[in-house]
Amino acid sequence: MSDFELTLKNPVWYALGETHKKFSISYHGVKFYDPQICTFGAFEDAGNTVEALNEYSQRVDRFFLVSQNKIPKYDTNFVVLDQKIEGVQMVLDTLETCKIIETIVPLTHEHIDEIYDLVWLVMPGYYQKRTFEMGDYFGVFKNGKLVSISGQRMQTNSFIEVSAVVTHPDYTRLGLAKQLVVHTTNEILKTGKKAILHTTKGNAAIKLYQNLGYKITRDMDWWYFCRK
Repeated sequence: MSDFELTLKNPVWYALGETHKKFSISYHGVKFYDPQICTFGAFEDAGNTVEALNEYSQRVDRFFLVSQNKIPKYDTNFVVLDQKIEGVQMVLDTLETCKIIETIVPLTHEHIDEIYDLVWLVMPGYYQKRTFEMGDYFGVFKNGKLVSISGQRMQTNSFIEVSAVVTHPDYTRLGLAKQLVVHTTNEILKTGKKAILHTTKGNAAIKLYQNLGYKITRDMDWWYFCRK
């Protein structure tokens, strides 16, 4: 099994041990992102998650554990499982060509508030302002307003994840997301790494990603916990 294939099975774990090690916090052998960056964690041994979740929950009131097929253990006196979100992992095979007609702008720290507001408008619940530090972000502006973005999130020595693909409701069906995903993917490929992404099962965007050359590789569950 290649290093790349191995990291795909536990992407958060390997990201926190490699490219994003500087953001890593560890409790009892369970790895978490600094909650100011991202509220994700991952584990190898479910026997370690009880105490780890108790301690991490003292730093942030809502967070995720990400796992392909392992079930985390937790203490209901300290944390509550809000929901198990069933997702899929997709890996780029061969990127399909797409004509980019929009002006795609690299986003900077000056755009952090705009990015945050747009993500929370479309997909509330997980994005932090410092999530921006996890990778590069790109956007499309209309009339001086940021209306569509795509960025990079988890990273290892072998892959970079496409994430935060959102478009303002007033600007959907214009092909903005498609062009941004292609642009972001091309930027990843320039680094010599593989491009991957995650989304929820049944998401209408899966068809878009498949048309661009991404293929579903495995299920990936997102266990969403809340501090009690």
